[in-house]
Amino acid sequence: MEALNSVTAEAATRHPRRVAINTGGGDAPGLNAVIHSAVLSALNLGWEVFGIRKGYEGLFQDDGLIALDRSRVQGIARTGGTILGTTNRGNPLEWPRERPDGTVETVDRSAEIVERFRQRKLDALIAIGGDGSLSIASALYERGLPVVGVPKTIDNDLAATQVTFGFHTAVQTASDAVDKLHATAESHERVMVVEVMGRHTGWIALHAGLSGSADVILIPEIPYTMESVTRRIESRYSQGPRYSIVVVAEGAKPVGGEPVFKAQTRPGDNLRYGGIAERVADQIQEQTGFETRALVLGHLQRGGNPTAYDRLLSLEFGAAAVDMVRDEAFGCMVALQPPEIRAVPLAEAVKAVKSVPLDGDLVRTARRLGVSFGD
Repeated sequence: MEALNSVTAEAATRHPRRVAINTGGGDAPGLNAVIHSAVLSALNLGWEVFGIRKGYEGLFQDDGLIALDRSRVQGIARTGGTILGTTNRGNPLEWPRERPDGTVETVDRSAEIVERFRQRKLDALIAIGGDGSLSIASALYERGLPVVGVPKTIDNDLAATQVTFGFHTAVQTASDAVDKLHATAESHERVMVVEVMGRHTGWIALHAGLSGSADVILIPEIPYTMESVTRRIESRYSQGPRYSIVVVAEGAKPVGGEPVFKAQTRPGDNLRYGGIAERVADQIQEQTGFETRALVLGHLQRGGNPTAYDRLLSLEFGAAAVDMVRDEAFGCMVALQPPEIRAVPLAEAVKAVKSVPLDGDLVRTARRLGVSFGD
């Protein structure tokens, strides 16, 4: 689609609108900056703006809709988290409901969502989320909800946009952690295995591992063998520095094997990735005899204030989303396709995962520097 263009506030105020914003899925640095930008952009067009609490849940609650004015978004662009709250369990198409016997079933409440949206006299929704949240937005659009999407995921795995906000900050957090681990690993002559987020793609692991001078980087795109991993570690020990750093994405898996999942804690919960660092650490110590420790960065990667890059990208995305509402480009997502920000159909935006290219510059650079991918 064509690149987004701006119009004058005078022209836009001829058709004032009531716009809602929600945030869904895991939080990411930059969410508040998108909200800040979208709210101010809409207010400057003479529109009313509302926030929906916790994804779509607020539409089912009397106090779930918040009026967003300038005072509510003042100063939030530099802060982490989301002032609207978010959830991983608010899929209107598969809404969890407990049966009398205590088991959980899922029901489709999408028609109810659309009806409640209309009852609130809302004209458009700006849905901020990752692949899961945007897939929901796409389905709701097909059911009549006027929605535009803003891509958010620290995994950076949406193919339609060059980058998603939150990714840069997550990489910085992970890189800082890897930097700090060098000192303790060298002091104790240990192997340190660091688990970072990345269920289906290894963007965070690759960027943080390479910038943090890791010896081994394990990503979902390249199945590994422990023989290859331990061979690289033993080679490093034999050459002098008797410590090693391994960075592993949570979705990494061995050749012919499957990723590691955590045990479900509640009925109906989705499978959650996690535990690969402990498994790899145990295998390294068993096969090499080197003392090995595992560290899971987990939600640290989602926290903290967004970097300057993520703030700027978020502000651009928020303003562009309002332009899309103005132009009635519903069913589309904001996407960075340099040198422009474009509107891409939601159905197209969520159909492909952006994997790490195995012949890309970063992978080639890592291999030239002696980094092992376990293959």
